Formats: sequence, structure tokens, C-alpha cells
Amino acid sequence: MPTPFLSSEEYDERAHQLYNEGQYDEALQVLREGLALYPTSVELHIGVGYARLAREEFAWARRSFEEALVLEPEHEDALAGLGETLLKFGLEDAALRCFRRTLELGYADDLDLMLQIGRALFREASLRERRELFAVAQEFFEVAVQQAPESAEAIACVGYAQHRLGEDDAAIASLRKSLQVDNEHAEARIYLANILYDRGDYEASLYHFERTSTEDHWDELGIWRLIELKRAAYKLAEHDPDLKPWEDRLTELGGELDDIDELFIEIDGAVAGESGEVEVARGQLELFGTLLSSLADSKAEDGDAEEVEIGEHSILTREGRQLTGSWEEIVRSMRDAEVDVAGDGSLRDYMMRFARRTYRETGVRVPSHDAELFVRGNADAGILRIVR
Repeated sequence: MPTPFLSSEEYDERAHQLYNEGQYDEALQVLREGLALYPTSVELHIGVGYARLAREEFAWARRSFEEALVLEPEHEDALAGLGETLLKFGLEDAALRCFRRTLELGYADDLDLMLQIGRALFREASLRERRELFAVAQEFFEVAVQQAPESAEAIACVGYAQHRLGEDDAAIASLRKSLQVDNEHAEARIYLANILYDRGDYEASLYHFERTSTEDHWDELGIWRLIELKRAAYKLAEHDPDLKPWEDRLTELGGELDDIDELFIEIDGAVAGESGEVEVARGQLELFGTLLSSLADSKAEDGDAEEVEIGEHSILTREGRQLTGSWEEIVRSMRDAEVDVAGDGSLRDYMMRFARRTYRETGVRVPSHDAELFVRGNADAGILRIVR
């Protein structure tokens, strides 16, 4: 039962702590108790909105933010939350009006708010590949930098947006500036290392990768690249002791199969046992990548021997076929070589089916959202061999 001995601020404080710990259900329960006693508390309505947003209950989140704005039409956190929610419904113009309203009200000096809005725009732009949203995200990040020029996080965020807009030279400059401000900014360093890798500047890429720890990495792509670069630079054998901490981290990030994965693998196995063919399991939930998953492979230009040597890779399949090209071209060649291609024929569909097959045969879980990780994962499982 609600207790009248707590103020609305105390309810908000408790819920905020639970929210920061990722306990969204518990936070929502505390907020509901608070609203039962203080139904006109703007902060509690906003808290419910963010808890609903975290639980992906977008319609309910929108309602909570709108209720908060009825009580206080110019509340900056409610405007930012409503804008983020409207983005989920594809209402970009309305969302941008909410975001820009915070600037009109004079909240440009609120660093956390500017970064929050910029990140919301960046995430949605990444999900829908909307260049226009990346540009607006950069605007808010730049406002944050203007207000806090010594904020390594704000400077790095500008770099992330510049990269997604194809301005790699500017992105590299921003990320290096961020590291000058804070040499321990691991996310900026890893992102910079990946951009340098994609540009073929492997020595500089390794320099930055080696200044990170295993705990700094939450995306498999950077770890695969670090391992590859260390092997090449120091002539290390596969599974060298120096590589073990990084290989262990890959295993940690791979995690255990969840119930959805196990269900589809079971379905695949049953179908294969009956017909000898691997059918596509429709409707599998896919995870969206982090910032790093958007870093594309470099592609060699035709007729440039030096670029071909740097940008092309080569694998050897179990059937003895040697496939050469970018990671995506190699996966495409693998797909095209199959007699029966089930599903919709897309690379993502093919990688998902092949990854399930690899798991049944070897027990190794292979990523299926990225061509490079897919090839490397199958190599690690012994399904193929990477020549270069």
C-alpha cells in the first residue's frame, strides 16, 4: 500500500535509482504508488513515461509525457521524452518540434539534455538509415560541445554523427580531440580504431585497439579485428595465450542461446531430419547492433592492386572452393554456390540459416547480423578457413 510518509520527490528519487539499475518494472511500481498520492506531480508522470519507454510501451509512454505537459507545458524533460516517443511512431516533424522547443526555452546549456536528444535521434536514424536524422543529431551534439567544450563525450558524439554522414576525416579529427580531452574514453577509442581499420590504416588501428581492455568492448566486431591485427603484427599462432583474454571476451559477448534461438534451432533440426533440407524459421527476433555494427567493410577499387591486397579477403570452404572479395562478397558467393536457397534469398536470411546449421553441427553460435562476424565465427567453428 502507498505510504503517506514519502514525498513526491522521494518517490521520484527511489524510482530514478531503480531505473538507473535497469529495474524498470520496480521503478514503474514505485511511480504508480507515488501518483496514487500525488496525481499532479509532473516529475512522477515523466518518470512513468521514461519507464514505459524503456519497456517499449510507446503508446503508454506518450500518454504519460502528454499528461506531464498538460500540467507543465514547458517542462524540458517531458518535451524530450515525448519527442523520443514520437520518433518511435515515425512522427519525425512532431518529434523535432518537441526537441527544438527545448532550445527555444533556453535549455541549450543543459549538457545531459542535449546529449539525450542527440542520442535519441542517432538511435532512430541508425534503425531507419535516415541521413536527415543523423544531421539533426549532429546539431544537438554540436550545441552540447558549444556549451561544454571540454566534454569528451559530447565531442565524441559529434564524431559518431560525422562518420554516419560520410565525413570520415572530420570524424577522425573529432574522435582524436575527444581522446585528447579524456584519454580513457574507451568508446571513442574503439570507434576510432574501427574507422581506421576500414580505411586500411591497420597500424594506427592496432595502436588504439591495444589501448583498450576486454571490459571496454561490448561489440564483437572490434574484438575480431583486434585479434586479426595482433596475429598479423606479432606473428601469433591461432589461440595464442596472448589472445585468450580476447577470445574469452568473445565467448562472453556471444552468450547463451535464449529461448527463441533454441526454439528455432529445434524446429530447424526437426525439419532437417525429415527432409534433409534446412528450412527458414520465420519471424526470429533480431537484435539491433551498437554503434560499431554500422562500420562497413572497406571495398577494394577495381584495377588498384594495392587496394585489392588491403581490402580483399579470401577463404577456403570445406569443399575446397576459394572465395575472394569483401566479406559481403564472400558471403554472397557462399550463398550463390548453394543449390537450394530457401527463404527470401537475402544475405541476412542466408546467414541466419547457415548459422543455425553451424550450431547444430558444432555447438558454436555464429553471429548472423554482420558479414565479417559471420565469416569469422564459421572459421572459429571449423566450417571454413580464412586465408587472408
